[in-house]
Amino acid sequence: MSDTPPLPPTLADVAERAGVSRQTVSNAINSPQLLRPDTLSRVQDAIEELGYTPNRAARHLRTGSSRLIGLRMPAAQEYTANAAMDRFIHALVEASRTAGYHVLLFSGGQQVEGVRPDPLAGYDALLRSTAVDAFVVTDTYLGNPQAAWLSERRAPFVAFGRPWGDAAAAHPWVDVDGAAGVRAATEHVLDRGYERVAWLGWRPDFHLGEDRRSGWEQAMAARGGYDGALAVRTDDTVHAGMTAAAELLDGPRPDAFVCASDTLAIGVLHTLAQRGLYPGRDIGVVGFDDSQVAQVVPPGLTSVRQPLEQAAIELVRALRALLAHEPYDGGGVLLAPTLAVRGSTAR
Repeated sequence: MSDTPPLPPTLADVAERAGVSRQTVSNAINSPQLLRPDTLSRVQDAIEELGYTPNRAARHLRTGSSRLIGLRMPAAQEYTANAAMDRFIHALVEASRTAGYHVLLFSGGQQVEGVRPDPLAGYDALLRSTAVDAFVVTDTYLGNPQAAWLSERRAPFVAFGRPWGDAAAAHPWVDVDGAAGVRAATEHVLDRGYERVAWLGWRPDFHLGEDRRSGWEQAMAARGGYDGALAVRTDDTVHAGMTAAAELLDGPRPDAFVCASDTLAIGVLHTLAQRGLYPGRDIGVVGFDDSQVAQVVPPGLTSVRQPLEQAAIELVRALRALLAHEPYDGGGVLLAPTLAVRGSTAR
């Protein structure tokens, strides 16, 4: 018995199985709109039965398109509960695959304490090698040079995140309305009977955090309960959340916390446990991102859930329009989050 592995199926094998020409198979892969529905279905069935995979390198040489979308993968943050990027990447891969694209992840460099990695690391090499057709940019903080750098080089890209502070930005973007999500979260705890609702957010130079804070301010002001002394800005770590919660609890005690992230909310839960306080019964707690941790930590953390799957679909839609040189009517797309209610606000 030979140990030689079987050769992978070829385009000719697919054509023979489907009873069509090789050009028809090529059209089914690259220009399916040219085929009749019954012919396209027959070819697709043959591709699936044989497990045929088109030769990406050959197609790139023939069409000038790699069908790859570049996404810079940031370094994992230690001591946080942030898994939103993992969920977003999975959603983007699925949306891209449905549209006939694949996602190429590249490193953003190692995180060094106190030093932000080079935000342009990896982009130049991929752009020079034409390894990808376009990029999805996720770091959209004020002053990030990626958008301007890519625009200057006429590289197609879309952004997951608003172009904070750049009114002249013309690239397509998709974002989640964090202010609306936090406003809904704050209204939820107020409706449950909590009155002194504290805010745990990020430092003021982070526009995303200030946007989320505005939702808390709006909800509290509308109910006549706004108190700036109940708001704390800190770093996005569990330890920082613990410390901030302890400081607030040592003053005129709040009866609920609304947090800019699940990471900060987990810090609050730690502090409550240290003081013998039970979330939901004694003090309400709400996070943001609906991480896996929020779903399993007792008694379950109420959290704002971002529609990352829809965000990925909208981003791919914008990319397809850019790459096909078609008009794109989306401009900036702002999506509404939802609230996953659990035991931490069960009063």
